[in-house]
Order: sequence, then structure tokens, then C-alpha cells
Amino acid sequence: MTRTLGIVVFPGSNCDRDVQWAASGCLGLESRFLWHEERDLGGVDAVVIPGGFSYGDYLRCGAIARFSPVLEAVQAFAEAGGPVLGICNGFQVLTEMGLLPGALTRNANLHFLCEPAALTVRPGPCQWLRGYDEGETITLPIAHGEGRYQLDAEALQELEQNGQLVLRYAANPNGSVADVAGVTNRNGNVLGLMPHPERACDPGTGGIDGRRLLASLLG
Repeated sequence: MTRTLGIVVFPGSNCDRDVQWAASGCLGLESRFLWHEERDLGGVDAVVIPGGFSYGDYLRCGAIARFSPVLEAVQAFAEAGGPVLGICNGFQVLTEMGLLPGALTRNANLHFLCEPAALTVRPGPCQWLRGYDEGETITLPIAHGEGRYQLDAEALQELEQNGQLVLRYAANPNGSVADVAGVTNRNGNVLGLMPHPERACDPGTGGIDGRRLLASLLG
């Protein structure tokens, strides 16, 4: 069965075409762009909110994007169990929408980070990570200035107990609480992560550790 990936595009998105290249060029998935003013997802099977600087990241990362018309449809899609992936700025948007808990703030050293990051995967209930083994170590690139995940201790403990802390840094680059690099929702259909899996789908451009994440849509 053909699966179609919808890729949200905001003014300021800069990784939308990277996601399309990885999904269509590397994996053969069909994909279409979803402009921020659209109100209909057009029957896509999954949605990616990519990285970049949505609306220039004015006010706060993801704070303006959260009110885009297309995200009303994405919210309903996610709440009905549809697979939604937020990468980097997309993760920030998902927390602003309330689809994922916590917040992403300035890196601890206040510097923009652009480097490979070793991650430990604990898939838990996450549909996007079902191609990975429990405790597996993978490497994905990071590129962010506001990737420090923060959450209060009680909520963090709840996520831990539910298996929702699905990706952790082996060497924490940004000061995220509990080394968190990626979080899923309770149902496992929504995943937010700061590293970029779409940049690790080809052996010539950063390895292939991200390929299985997008390949989860193939069944």
C-alpha cells in the first residue's frame, strides 16, 4: 500500500525539502508539502513538522507557528491516533501545541550546536521507533540553539514510568534534563526529537541511522 507523508511548511522552515528528499529519495515514500495556511491534510498517512525557524522564531520558538491553520488539522489528526513527527523546531512546535509535555529553551552554553550526537534508543510505545532495538545506540546530527529540554521533576518521573523518554543523549550537549533528546506521547503516535533523522538516511551524507525512523511508515 502506498503511504503518503505530509510535510508542514512555515515561513522560515528550512528542513522541509531535506525531509522530502529522505522520505521520497531514499525510501520511496510519496510526500506532499502542507502550507501553513492550509486547513485540510489531504488524506496523508503521517505528518512531519520539520526543522527551521518558523515565523522567524519571534517571541519564542514555535510560539507563533502553534496558531497556524494547518496545525488545527494536525492537532485533530494526532488526537485521532495519526502519526506525527516533530524534528528540532518541529519538536518545539509540538510542545507549544500541548501534544507533548515540556519546553525547549536556550542551550546551557548559549551556543548554537551543529555536530553528530550519540543517542540511546528506548522505543517504549513509540510507533516511529519500532525499527530500533531497546538500548540501541545510534548517531544523528543536531543543529540547534534552543534544544535544552526542561520539565518539572514530577512530570519527568511520570514520563519515565510510562516509557515516554525514548531518546537520550549519550553525552548531553545542551543541558537537557535527564539527557532527554526525544519524547513520545502516551499513545506513541507523536514523537518530538531535537536531532535530525532526515540528515542520516544516506551513507554519503551522515550515515543511515535515521532511515529506520522514517521507514516505520512502510509498515
